[in-house]
Amino acid sequence: MNIKHVFFDLDHTLWDFEKNSDLTFRKVFEKQNITLDVNRFLEIYKPLNLEYWKLYREEKVTKQELRYGRLKKTFDAVNYTISDDLINVIAIEYIDFLPQFNHLFDHTFEILDYLKDKYQLHIITNGFEEIQTKKMQSSNILHYFNAIITSESVGVKKPNPKVFNFALTSANALKENSIMIGDSIEADIQGALNVGMQAIHFNFDGEKVNDPNFPSITTLLEIKQYL
Repeated sequence: MNIKHVFFDLDHTLWDFEKNSDLTFRKVFEKQNITLDVNRFLEIYKPLNLEYWKLYREEKVTKQELRYGRLKKTFDAVNYTISDDLINVIAIEYIDFLPQFNHLFDHTFEILDYLKDKYQLHIITNGFEEIQTKKMQSSNILHYFNAIITSESVGVKKPNPKVFNFALTSANALKENSIMIGDSIEADIQGALNVGMQAIHFNFDGEKVNDPNFPSITTLLEIKQYL
């Protein structure tokens, strides 16, 4: 590999979204006196959230529809009576509180320290513009990265090639010497491969992946085998 630039996804790759999201909902529920078992809520919410993010990537729902819809459908599914006004308050507080939690995947600092003197490091994320930098500041990883590209700043979302081409231009990088590391095969891996970048799949939940077009790793330290 003649790699000079390493692009990371943020959520579910470096920043432990599920753990931080769970803690955020516990805080919001307590603040708003939501008398619903948060574990029951999360069991329904998590797959619905993934469905909404897929629709969001495909430009089939707006940011506001995602933020409201995933909550509304979850509360409806568990038969919890709640007003639209309170759902909108929860949606806002969730985004406000989420960056306050700073759990990272194991070995994040170790792998970033290993890579930072050998490569230029960058972020490409579909996450909301207003909180991604705050997440990196809170978890003390912002200083590792040169270019930080959010899909909102481009106007489309991964896997749209415009995002990756914009990121390459922003980082002054060539596709031939760039690699993408992320958890989503659709958004991160296939998106990068489609523009001629290399890619490593971060398979954090250990599902079996066998694709000759890219390596799949289950811990961040395995990146050392390739870079």
